[in-house]
Amino acid sequence: MLRCTPFLLFDGNCAEAMRFYSDCLGGDLRLTRLGDTPMKVQFPQSKHDRIINAHLRSGAIEFSATDWMASPEFDPLLGNMSALFVTGDSIDELRPVFDRLARDAQKAHFQDLREMPFAIYGQFYDRFGVQWIFRGGSAP
Repeated sequence: MLRCTPFLLFDGNCAEAMRFYSDCLGGDLRLTRLGDTPMKVQFPQSKHDRIINAHLRSGAIEFSATDWMASPEFDPLLGNMSALFVTGDSIDELRPVFDRLARDAQKAHFQDLREMPFAIYGQFYDRFGVQWIFRGGSAP
């Protein structure tokens, strides 16, 4: 089943921010460090303590977050540090929605939907400048 929740991007302080939100809102917080995933081999050791996925659920409140992993030429700036996060069970479920939303998407920073070591993943900024992040399959 497709779902959509807010997604926040932090620059190295994701764990601190999400713990703060968890203290304020209660609920279940899950944090996954980059260094605890197979993706760590694709990044320098200096990023291994960053959070690759954080998820907070408290009653009807639910959102996810990550630390910035992008290349230095695409720095986090107010405006590109939030996204809509679409999750689903399979690439077959996600692909039609991904393709429709990606029509006329910005080419810079476009990552097509594909299998990654941690799950199905894809992201882009749509023609209106809204960032969409897709993830499918099992969480790390």
